[in-house]
Amino acid sequence: MAKRNAFYAQSGGVTSVINASACGVIEACRANKDKIGTLYAGQNGILGALHENLIDTSKESPTAIASLKHTPGGAFGSCRYKMKDINESSAEYERLVEVFKAHNIGYFFYNGGGDSADTCLKVSQIAERMNYPIQAIHIPKTIDNDLPLTDCSPGFGSVAKYVAVSTKEASLDIASMCASSTKIFILEVMGRHAGWIAAAGGLAAEQAGDPPHIIIFPEIPFVREEFIAKVDATVKEKGYCVVVASEGAKYADGALISGSINKDAFGHQQLGGVAQTLASMVKHSLGHKYHYALSDYLQRSARHIASKTDVEQAYAVGHAAVEKALEGKRGIMVTIERGTGKKYSWSLGEAPLSKVANLEKKMPRSYITKDGFGITAKAREYFQPLIIGEDFPPFKNGIPQYAKLKNILIEKKLHNAFEG
Repeated sequence: MAKRNAFYAQSGGVTSVINASACGVIEACRANKDKIGTLYAGQNGILGALHENLIDTSKESPTAIASLKHTPGGAFGSCRYKMKDINESSAEYERLVEVFKAHNIGYFFYNGGGDSADTCLKVSQIAERMNYPIQAIHIPKTIDNDLPLTDCSPGFGSVAKYVAVSTKEASLDIASMCASSTKIFILEVMGRHAGWIAAAGGLAAEQAGDPPHIIIFPEIPFVREEFIAKVDATVKEKGYCVVVASEGAKYADGALISGSINKDAFGHQQLGGVAQTLASMVKHSLGHKYHYALSDYLQRSARHIASKTDVEQAYAVGHAAVEKALEGKRGIMVTIERGTGKKYSWSLGEAPLSKVANLEKKMPRSYITKDGFGITAKAREYFQPLIIGEDFPPFKNGIPQYAKLKNILIEKKLHNAFEG
């Protein structure tokens, strides 16, 4: 059978380790040159395929590709683009088949979260619905850690480490100033409607009573009176109060504590602003001076403090995606499976995309303390191994050195532009 080419793309919000997955894919393809031809990367995700903007990764040196492993961001550009259902509109799928045929692409590797899994699932349907042989494999990536059927999601461990470290360091600052100045610090973190990232802030506490004193989870309905009472009691006991709040925190009726009417390309409500809202509540009710911070893009791009475990898993799922494709697999997501022994271990598995796409994995209630403001020992047992180890990028003149790819686009073969 003649060799076929491959397509790889990054989707959704990027992470500090998504390029490690790209490195895994590219190196695995290069190690199987007898089976896979050229690996093309989509410029800006699936849009690169639709617009026939394909980057020739063979033009990059082995050193440049290896350096992706310690480079944050999305090396080939990412996107938020929701493909229509194939039953509603076939235009996008006909275009993909057109591009894939023109460039002899038979392998499709898509690196992203739940919405990206949906795109990958839809592409896999091309084989059945449009009679075009394509092996679509989803490579997991999301800082939110909300992908089902995998123990964790690459990208999360490093964000968890960043949030825990930032919480601990900021807590020392507030503790030293609280006698005459700031008494409240609130750190707002991402995570959408799952509290995994916020919960990771709890790892900053090494013994009972250590900050963060309060964690606000989307899974626990927010009650203003209980929150204010907890802040008040903490300040009276400790002299200050540190809070980690998830952007997706909401009231019992489902209304967000703070959110925007705007939606992204996947149809999700734009979240954010919860820290400022909580700070205003505290100021109004208790009168304390406060500071708040949004970890925002910093949490997902902080490669300098990435978790070594996370880096290794991100690379592994990318490499395994190619191996599974060569085994004839299609329509699956590579998963991370936790070992059962006392010492942390992990291996790779797979899950059907039909059971992953557009689904969210929430924090188990057993991971949250009875009062709803902290994490349990069971949660700590889950989180701790995911942030273990350091994998620093190389530094020069005090600044980390990251990959600089050529990203050379190949010549287009189609004369009609995609309208969409």
